[in-house]
Amino acid sequence: MLFEISSLLNNYGYVSLFITSFLASTILPLGSEGILIFLILNKFDMISVVFVASIGNYLGACTSYYIGLKGRHFIIKKYFKINNDQICKSEKLFSKYGSYILLFTWLPLIGDALTVTSGILKYRFTWFTLFVFTGKFLRYFIIAYLVFNY
Repeated sequence: MLFEISSLLNNYGYVSLFITSFLASTILPLGSEGILIFLILNKFDMISVVFVASIGNYLGACTSYYIGLKGRHFIIKKYFKINNDQICKSEKLFSKYGSYILLFTWLPLIGDALTVTSGILKYRFTWFTLFVFTGKFLRYFIIAYLVFNY
């Protein structure tokens, strides 16, 4: 079984990483770091791996932003498991730290709430893109760098 998974990842590594990174930033409690590490240890190009993971994770965050923007509260509560308290906490963080808080959308628990809240607040998408992609890229880059140099 482990050999089959390893073979699958070696054959479809970038696609698997992209899908997992995308889903990890939306409704599923997934982590994409394991696949990222596996690919780097199996000699996939580090920069390509970091960009694929970052783009997938960023696009997943865009999905959350869009749901918040369109006011799909039933989707937020049912599938994202984000409650009103998390939304209020995210709004307070936006008030206190401004757009810089979006650098931390990769954090568990609060990250999804931040992306949804930025949509609810109709936060400017250009700034959303700048901060969210930068934060996600830096996280993946740091992980990749540590693995590559270990």
